[in-house]
Amino acid sequence: MSSVWTETVKMPEFGTLKRDIRTNVLIIGGGMAGILCAYFLQQAGVDYCLLEGREICSGVTRNTTAKITAQHGLIYDKLLRYGGREKAGLFLKANQLAVKRYRDLGWLIDCDMEEADAFVYERENRKKLEREVRALEHLGYPAELIEHPNLPFETVGAVRFEKQAQFHPLKFAAAIAKNLHIYEHSPVREMTEYFALTDKGSVAAEKVIVATHFPFINRRGNYYLKMYQERSYVLALKQAARVDGMYIDGEKGGLSFRNYGDYLLFGGGSERTGKKKDGFEQLREAARRYYPDAEIVTEWATQDCMSLDGMPYIGRYSSHTPDLFVASGFHKWGMTGAMLSAIVLSDLVQGRENEFALIFSPSRNILKPQLAINAWEAMKGILRPYGGCRCSHMGCVLQWNAGEQTWDCPCHGSRFAYTGEVLDNPALHQMKRFGKMKKEHADG
Repeated sequence: MSSVWTETVKMPEFGTLKRDIRTNVLIIGGGMAGILCAYFLQQAGVDYCLLEGREICSGVTRNTTAKITAQHGLIYDKLLRYGGREKAGLFLKANQLAVKRYRDLGWLIDCDMEEADAFVYERENRKKLEREVRALEHLGYPAELIEHPNLPFETVGAVRFEKQAQFHPLKFAAAIAKNLHIYEHSPVREMTEYFALTDKGSVAAEKVIVATHFPFINRRGNYYLKMYQERSYVLALKQAARVDGMYIDGEKGGLSFRNYGDYLLFGGGSERTGKKKDGFEQLREAARRYYPDAEIVTEWATQDCMSLDGMPYIGRYSSHTPDLFVASGFHKWGMTGAMLSAIVLSDLVQGRENEFALIFSPSRNILKPQLAINAWEAMKGILRPYGGCRCSHMGCVLQWNAGEQTWDCPCHGSRFAYTGEVLDNPALHQMKRFGKMKKEHADG
């Protein structure tokens, strides 16, 4: 089913690239990150174009819960302890700037921009909340530990960030994209650092930004080791009690809440893509438990690229590609991640310094425990002896997702329709079939 956003907006339409062109900056990917990069470059008078394989915002952006906040779970205590005060302070400053940029633009656009407090709650471990508040105090941010968040179950409290924001992401994107230099239905089939080939044309560029959710160029950057993808689920509930704020569980896989109009957007069920059989049913059971009188109006799933350290990868694609850039690994905070990408990359492609570039650099230290887990999962998927369906990205065995009727890759998160069509990257081509499909898969 579709998200609440897709039902309430008409996106602008753009033509297909049907000739060979040259430009200063090529942006690949028409989600929020790519569109914001294009918008900032146009504001700066830079020659650019954007290529989108389908329609703009037809991927992950249309399925976001659209929370705009500098509060990314309980991350600041972790950053302060393992990264130091300077790194934690810059991360906070960068995300505060991203929130401000959205608000400054959003108040001028009909995009349902609202001020809202953001909360991270805990159901058992209050000490984690206390450590987070102390870390934020050390960074000079006035976070507050509240005792009784407005939720349908008992908690031990929540950390509050005041005056954050929420909005309608597609109304926002439609407004800023309408006058941009965009080509839709122009998937990149071949790519070098300075050249992109599509089905009917090509682009030669001095600089290239890859904003395709999961980077698709395997020979540079090692993103297939530095990231994996998680699938999570959202229900739009009608006649559910209001929560009047944006809430996220401090523990992995917990529940998420925010209001939009008459709806409560109720999320959860997060799990590595290709692992969970039916994430929707788990969330439906929680909705029946906490909101027994509510009606499920629509439901949808989303997918997030998870970095090794909880921070996005924004900057040069690798240390050996001075003119190739990337925006990815937003770790479930795609709205602020998209704005950060535009802030940083619009400077870098123009040869300007940016104070946040170092902390978000994709070439930063990758020796984290998650790296070994990612490598192990990829090895299992590639070496598993199975004659059914394999991912066209790196050959991992695909898992059948009965709830969504898709083939999902547990290695890097590519997803395919039963027909073999790519639904989510990094795969670029149809899945590979070997032997006969199981009957239950054919029957759905």
